[in-house]
Amino acid sequence: MDTLILSAPAKINYLLDVVGKRSDGYHDLRMIMQRVNLCDEITLALTNSPGINVTCNSKGAPNGPDNIAWKAARAMLDCAASEKGVTIEIAKNIPVAAGLGGGSSDAASVLMGMNELLKTGLTEQQLIETGCTLGADVPFFIIKSAALAEGIGEKLTPLREMPNCWILLVNPGVSVSTAWVYRSLQLTNKGELNRMPEFFESIEQIVSILSNDLETVTIPAFPVIADIKSRLMNLGAAGSLMSGSGPTVFGIFTTFDAAEAARCEISRGTNWFAAVVETI
Repeated sequence: MDTLILSAPAKINYLLDVVGKRSDGYHDLRMIMQRVNLCDEITLALTNSPGINVTCNSKGAPNGPDNIAWKAARAMLDCAASEKGVTIEIAKNIPVAAGLGGGSSDAASVLMGMNELLKTGLTEQQLIETGCTLGADVPFFIIKSAALAEGIGEKLTPLREMPNCWILLVNPGVSVSTAWVYRSLQLTNKGELNRMPEFFESIEQIVSILSNDLETVTIPAFPVIADIKSRLMNLGAAGSLMSGSGPTVFGIFTTFDAAEAARCEISRGTNWFAAVVETI
């Protein structure tokens, strides 16, 4: 088999604590991340001639070596000492630079897909270690579970029993640079971190931990984020938060019908991206 078609899901952050800054310039984090069923579609095809060719249907995503999926393919070809090449076609459904982890998910899917196509035989842990060299969120998508992520994102504790939720994603169409957000973040002494339940048995428990330190940077620069959060709560969301470095905001709903009604209302008179998705 020389071709694979893969689905690369988006993620949301129920929690994003910035614990401190490391000597290497990265930040220590504590995050709870959950995948949702908004997915990019990736087609991988091995070629007999060397080289990596990436094409993407989104203007906001780079082609070639600047694309993290290209870097993932390069890492796997080097690991396998393979003289083959690969073409990567990415059909983007996840908004770019949106705090939803689309690029990281694409890279994780390429790592796992190339591992299969090249018969490299890397374990999940080895793929995670490779993913760490590409981006902080890449390892999360390799374990295919909700997770508590610590360190720079590489220390993962799977959370297998998270309640299923209906999620309304709303993106106002502004582009936010993750690097800019972290550079602009003013760290405060957090003291002892809030304790979390060992198990999440209800949506109410999820709502009780909703927190994102990066909102302190992104919301002042893009007040529309706070407006969306308020509108989602007024439309019946149990809780609402910015995901990652933004600008996407999500609202948590208990039923599809409630989430869809909110989507119809919040889409009226705007050109915002709005989609109802389910946690996976």
